[in-house]
Amino acid sequence: MTIETKSLWKAHGGMQGVYTHLSEACACPMTFAVYVPPHAEGRKLPVLWYLSGLTCTHANVMEKGEYRKAAAELGVIIVCPDTSPRGAGVADVPDDWKLGCGAGFYVDATQEPWSAHYKMYTYVTAELPAVIAANFPMADLGRQGIFGHSMGGHGALVAALRNPGRYASCSAFAPIVQPMTADWSRPALAAYLGPEEAEWRNWDAVALIADGARLPALLVDQGRADSFLETGLRPWLLEEACRKAMIPLTFRIHDGYDHSYYFISSFMADHVAWHVARLAG
Repeated sequence: MTIETKSLWKAHGGMQGVYTHLSEACACPMTFAVYVPPHAEGRKLPVLWYLSGLTCTHANVMEKGEYRKAAAELGVIIVCPDTSPRGAGVADVPDDWKLGCGAGFYVDATQEPWSAHYKMYTYVTAELPAVIAANFPMADLGRQGIFGHSMGGHGALVAALRNPGRYASCSAFAPIVQPMTADWSRPALAAYLGPEEAEWRNWDAVALIADGARLPALLVDQGRADSFLETGLRPWLLEEACRKAMIPLTFRIHDGYDHSYYFISSFMADHVAWHVARLAG
């Protein structure tokens, strides 16, 4: 549970930190960012997890996501993990941005060589929360929400659907809603999980909902000018799954917005406020 502080900056009255630790789940050092808003001594604060997309690290949302003002005003801790294991000995495909480092897809890999390190689901849902609990005494892990972008939106949906009651809130920016059938995620699932597609259903939001998993509510924002909309994201599949399962879904599609952090930062404050309203208890 020991962490090393790499950097600290004061922002909006709180502290933005970057930390590293040796992960047992991923069998390598991992880096993560934590923003702690200004708060009275002894006050417990809810925790909001943000999962980033393909090619990203903890730094993308920390530098471009513009979450700190809303987090400071509303009193919520925001934790931003990395998207994959990294470093010497970690399997990678340097010329494929959709597989390997930066593309962990928040699954627990079962196939070699990936299974030695790529345990991002366990890392995000079990190990890192324990690290936060041990090192940030103001964090109230009884009040957690989770959200993310693209691959991270997929990860947030899967984490919430597979752990009913753990996360009081879940939302996503332009999530990959059915990675089993999306062009840019099928090869990664095959590599990490093997050829049996029945095993992939545990890592697919639309399939999990079809198989009985539920959420109390869901917020999704999507840019209509997103170049990945038709082949990679396909939010209408999630809309239909939620309709059949009677999951309350607020789906907003925005003209002119693409897949970038210009889009994410435009609606970040909305998402933070949506989560805090559900974490207030």
